[in-house]
Amino acid sequence: MIFTFTDFGVLGPYLGQMKAAVLNVAPEEKVIDLMVDAPAFNIEASAQLLSGLLTNMGQGHVYLCVVDPGVGGTRKAICLKCDGSWFVGPDNGLFSQIISNAQEIESYEILWRPEVLSKSFHGRDLFAPVVAMISQNIEFKKQAIDRNNLTIFENIHKNCKVIYIDVYGNCWTGIKQSQCGMETCFIIGNEKVKYADVFCDTEEGGAFWYYNSSGFVEIAINQGSASKELKLDVGSQINRA
Repeated sequence: MIFTFTDFGVLGPYLGQMKAAVLNVAPEEKVIDLMVDAPAFNIEASAQLLSGLLTNMGQGHVYLCVVDPGVGGTRKAICLKCDGSWFVGPDNGLFSQIISNAQEIESYEILWRPEVLSKSFHGRDLFAPVVAMISQNIEFKKQAIDRNNLTIFENIHKNCKVIYIDVYGNCWTGIKQSQCGMETCFIIGNEKVKYADVFCDTEEGGAFWYYNSSGFVEIAINQGSASKELKLDVGSQINRA
């Protein structure tokens, strides 16, 4: 299967055009949107989200990943085969945790170019056709590059910031479950936020944190918006008591 991961959102033509470009080459493929609202232009937060969302996804898939504020610039177009799955997108740090966590990796710069390449929409014109070709085992021009020459964010695993806010106002942090015990307490503004297993373990309107289904520490309010009530945005620092 092919999965998309983007900051495009669902409005406008961009997501539909990119998926159409995949299906023009591989009409029988299934294309599933894994995430369409990664934090716009925020490569570091998106890198953490992408890695976390791969939990329980299995191997052998192809991921079309576009959070690319430097499109048209000097960053390389790359494709990576990491532990049996392929990742296609810009070499701008988006694959930082994928690269760091991989046991086996093949890394390539994409040299293939279409007849027409928009300077501002490589997701549609370059990455989507390459994803389709990979899914169909169609050869295309590429060049092996050393994984040590790929762009990665150092110490990204130490990020204690909000990296995503969902439609309910729940705030995902960059803190993984393995980095934080249930005894941990966070100070957010004037509020002390303690652990709870699930929403209904906290009184309505009460703030708590828990391990979400993707393995991140998430700040939430039972039947309320943590983002609004605790004044949290993507990038807000989360401090332990």
